Amino acid sequence: MESGAPFRQFILKVHGRCDLACDHCYVYTKADQRWRLRDRMMSREIVDHVARRMAAHVRTHGLSSVDVVLHGGEPLLAGRNHLEYCVRSIRDACAGCDVRFGLQTNGMLLSSSFLSLFASLGVRVGVSVDGYQEAHDRHRRRHDGSGSFDAVAAALAELREWPEVYAGLLCTVDLANDPVRTYEALLEFSPPAVDFLLPNGNWSSPPPGRGPRGTPYADWLVAVFDRWYPAVPQETTVRLFTEIITVLLGGWSRVEGIGTTPHAMIVVETDGSIELSDMVSTAFDGAGATGLNVARDDFDTAARHPAVRAARTGVPPPACRDCELRRVCGGGSYAHRYREGAGFDGPSVYCLDLFRLISHVRDRVGRDVALLAGRSG
Repeated sequence: MESGAPFRQFILKVHGRCDLACDHCYVYTKADQRWRLRDRMMSREIVDHVARRMAAHVRTHGLSSVDVVLHGGEPLLAGRNHLEYCVRSIRDACAGCDVRFGLQTNGMLLSSSFLSLFASLGVRVGVSVDGYQEAHDRHRRRHDGSGSFDAVAAALAELREWPEVYAGLLCTVDLANDPVRTYEALLEFSPPAVDFLLPNGNWSSPPPGRGPRGTPYADWLVAVFDRWYPAVPQETTVRLFTEIITVLLGGWSRVEGIGTTPHAMIVVETDGSIELSDMVSTAFDGAGATGLNVARDDFDTAARHPAVRAARTGVPPPACRDCELRRVCGGGSYAHRYREGAGFDGPSVYCLDLFRLISHVRDRVGRDVALLAGRSG
């Protein structure tokens, strides 16, 4: 990737704490504990710095559109007034550029009051939910240890009444949960899209159930794919699968961890620190740090930072050079490549799973493409 390639997605940590205590959270339960030292909420002063830096970045690179994700912690803890201030300040500063806002929430505080605000501001909302009640409540618990499923399900019932706001669901894969039952439980919420997230892990801290052999995560996802793919009409979009298919057919991926498209995302923490993804910070304390801050540094400086450039390239590591699926896999997520003493230069800890999943999708779709070609001939 060329030096200084612009960012097109900005993740803003508008609130640094959470009203859940999920034991699989990549912010609070992993190696990097710097969240304890940061401001609880992004101040208006920092928001103003972000808006000014984004506006300069947009003008410098002539960007016609950018995406902003309001994130946390739990972003709804910031409150209606502060979230509205964030959206309006950035949109006003970036006048002439289409600034598309999204928000990722655990759903606990989602209400008609928030939803009416987001509808008026054009903010799309994604909710994290792990399927059926037993599956969800295994990890996504309140601080007192009680489950959160009932509250999230009620919020999703409300969200379904606001289709212009409803972006989709994010589900973390748990091998203990039945894959098809999990997927069908998500369908009950009528999501326009579903994202499946692999648990964060690496070679030095492997994800649950990921040993030196076998493909447990691919097996889980293949079961979901085989339920999703033949459904007519299509019940929802599963981004992981659609991105794999897109790249297999010669297109470019829009998500990190699939394909070789250079990544265009950067994070701003509550205190204004400019950082790599939280997922990178699961490797070791400070892994995502750049030493930059929006109060004194612009986003072009961040784009030239060596650590940022290394994480954004989209180029598979050398170990993947001879792999037949390297263009589709892209080496997997940068965060999942880490090994103590070797850094991020190896393949993903999910290498075997990715190979099996992509091969399965390729073979299934390939048969259909061949059948269609035969019919057209």
